[in-house]
Formats: sequence, structure tokens, C-alpha cells
Amino acid sequence: MVFAWKAAGLTYNRYLAVASRAVRRSLKDDKRLAAERRGEMDLRFSKWSNGKQGEVKNLADANAAAMVESANAGAPAS
Repeated sequence: MVFAWKAAGLTYNRYLAVASRAVRRSLKDDKRLAAERRGEMDLRFSKWSNGKQGEVKNLADANAAAMVESANAGAPAS
């Protein structure tokens, strides 16, 4: 038996994100605001080289830049 989220083509993490967002939106205003603040994430990373930490970058920004770069790399030359 296949789970509904899997049959819909979602990963388990994406399914949890959608379900938790639906629950947060169903709460009354005071509880909803507190729950939405807990649901926000700001992930950062940095590369280490020769024992030195590199520049700290926001993960969402780095992913967006990588997607643009990969889309441009796959574009045909004119």
C-alpha cells in the first residue's frame, strides 16, 4: 500500500511542510503568529578549506543562485 503523499509525488519532508502549514493557518491569530515564528528557518553554511572557515552564506540564496547557474549552463549558445 502506497501512502497518499508518496502517490502524489511528494517527499515526506515536503508532505510534513504542507501539513504543518495547513495546521498553522487553521489556528486563531494569537496562536497562529507564535506557530508561524517557530516554523521559519534560516539555514546558513560555509565551506572549510585548510582549517579555515570560508564565507557564511544563506542556504536559500545559495540554492537560488545555483539553480540560475545550472539553468544558464544548460541553455544553448546563440
